[in-house]
Amino acid sequence: MTEVIVVGAGPTGLLVAGDLAEAGVAVTVLEKRDGRVSNLSRAFAVHARTLEMLDARGLAEELDPTGAARVTDIRLFDRVHVDLGRLPSRFPHMLVTPQYNVERALLARALRAGVEIVHDAAVTAVRQDATGAEVDTTGGTYRADYVVGADGFHSAVRHALGQPFPGKSVLKSIMLADVRLRETPPDTLTVNGSGSEFTFIAPFGDGWWRVFAWDRRGDVSDDTPLELEEVRAITKRALGTDFGMHEARWLSRFHSDERQVPHYRVGRVFLAGDAAHVHSPAGGMGMNTGLQDAANLSWKLAAVLRGAPDALLDTYQAERHPVGEEVLRISGTMIRLAMARSRVLRTLRGLVGGTALRVPAIHRGITGRLSALGFRYRAPRGEHRLTGTRMPDVALAGGTRLYEALRGGRFVLVGTGDVTGWEDRVRVTTPVRPGTNTVLVRPDGYVAKVFAGTPDPTALRNALAALAGKSVAE
Repeated sequence: MTEVIVVGAGPTGLLVAGDLAEAGVAVTVLEKRDGRVSNLSRAFAVHARTLEMLDARGLAEELDPTGAARVTDIRLFDRVHVDLGRLPSRFPHMLVTPQYNVERALLARALRAGVEIVHDAAVTAVRQDATGAEVDTTGGTYRADYVVGADGFHSAVRHALGQPFPGKSVLKSIMLADVRLRETPPDTLTVNGSGSEFTFIAPFGDGWWRVFAWDRRGDVSDDTPLELEEVRAITKRALGTDFGMHEARWLSRFHSDERQVPHYRVGRVFLAGDAAHVHSPAGGMGMNTGLQDAANLSWKLAAVLRGAPDALLDTYQAERHPVGEEVLRISGTMIRLAMARSRVLRTLRGLVGGTALRVPAIHRGITGRLSALGFRYRAPRGEHRLTGTRMPDVALAGGTRLYEALRGGRFVLVGTGDVTGWEDRVRVTTPVRPGTNTVLVRPDGYVAKVFAGTPDPTALRNALAALAGKSVAE
């Protein structure tokens, strides 16, 4: 018996588990793998909003040295220029680092916090009732108050719930390779498509390069053997050169789907990351979206276990499902542009895209969604318009800043107010530049509540009870 079972020890599951354990929740992670951390992964990019969330957990500085590059400029289709250097963040870039580095950092944090991880535990069934949920595995049965399925595209939890996964395959037989190059590409991220094929190349920083390649004429099954020469030939046609590609440590085929479950919550069971949504690798948003799912869900589970209303858990669906839909649209648009067959369309994508991104408002909108800084959650009726927006990393008195104050999974009250009874969950801070409002910031860095001036004590207590759980006096 534990309070929360997390199925899947990938980045999404480990972030949920680490957050809950830091909040004092008993967590067990069930993982079908044997415990070895692979040095192979599909994800390679950590975007600005994810870096902010890792910063709020004290992990951003640890992860930064593992990156091959901080990408501030992305060039697509020759003429389209995306400038991440203007992002309104402490991290105005995309960090290129393989998924296993993120996973290792989150694993170490989870273990430090006391998370129990059970390996070789493949899920075979999930049941729930009015008081909890049970998970059958190949190694035994576990029971908890809540279950989080973060077990990927082939999610056993999703299958056990009978949840549909509507959508379709967008690309078949994408080739994935980790290779060495004799020549360094001129851009940190190199991507282009010729209509019949496209290739994307990114550095790992250790002498290896990640290559995604696709050939319209190479529609074969995922288990068809792949040779390096095939990847080289497609790269040469798409980019004009293969940069002296040689020696592959990993060659694989996979297909890219666009799918999303209709319900992220089914009773006491939740789905997050690839178990809830999958899309093309365009934009590198997959792992990032899953980590942001995790950050949204974890504090809500901790709050409800401390006495907050169960309805708080419904906001996970209300807030994250629309974001998942938007990510599918963005990545789908990008991959379809890369697949454009007509020479006219390929010319137009560069001309129109390049021209549109010179308009500041359009550029802010695109970079805001790509980095996830621009996503916001709908404010409840009658709440201040800033409710649900990302809170900037404001400077605080004492030489600290907001995202440092969020560490430990705390709420942060930026301004003044009496939080007696919630001191273990809420920090009261003073901004270097005081404003007219007092802002309650959620543990995931979004605005929870805005008060005019000093909060009315009853209104503040009601807000904390609804969002953080009962006070220690109750």
